[in-house]
Amino acid sequence: MSEDRSMRPDDHRRKWDLTQYEKAARAREDVEKAMNRDRSEDSSSGEKVKRELLKQRDYKVDLDSKLGKSIVITKNTPQSAQGGYYCNVCDCVVKDSINFLDHINGKKHQRNLGMSMKIERSSLDQVKARFSANKRKLEEQKKEYDIDQRMEELREEEERAKEYRKERKKKKKAEEEDQFGGGADADMMAMMGFGGFGGSKKN
Repeated sequence: MSEDRSMRPDDHRRKWDLTQYEKAARAREDVEKAMNRDRSEDSSSGEKVKRELLKQRDYKVDLDSKLGKSIVITKNTPQSAQGGYYCNVCDCVVKDSINFLDHINGKKHQRNLGMSMKIERSSLDQVKARFSANKRKLEEQKKEYDIDQRMEELREEEERAKEYRKERKKKKKAEEEDQFGGGADADMMAMMGFGGFGGSKKN
């Protein structure tokens, strides 16, 4: 019936052969199932790569050595000497420090180092040892700080005592001058040989 319709001159609609498309769909599904089966067999037969647990870095990341420096870059300049931060593990250049830190802490970089993103589970003894080490470190820092701070406080206290003694001497001298009138009376007392009544002790 469809063939008869397609022979009509006034019928311009495109006709689809459903049986042919069903066969093509079945063949594609069979190919996909075979490929998935092969992949599952390969993964089950192959050995899984064992990666180390994530570890703390034993070096300091250099972020400040190139600050404020200008570099001439040509066509022959190697990638490691170009501007930015170069990662020799992944052989790539990152333009700024924030992205460089994100890169070296990221999954791709850690996989290239042979580590997974899983961390080692600490035992109770390890946690206790870390707490005791941190406590000792804090006590040492506090002891050093207390000695320096105490020395500084003693110096300041000594200076304050000196200033107080000077002010007290000045005040006492001014009171004596006010008490005996100063001027002519002071000249008279000097002629008579009096230095003042109830003066300060001479050292």
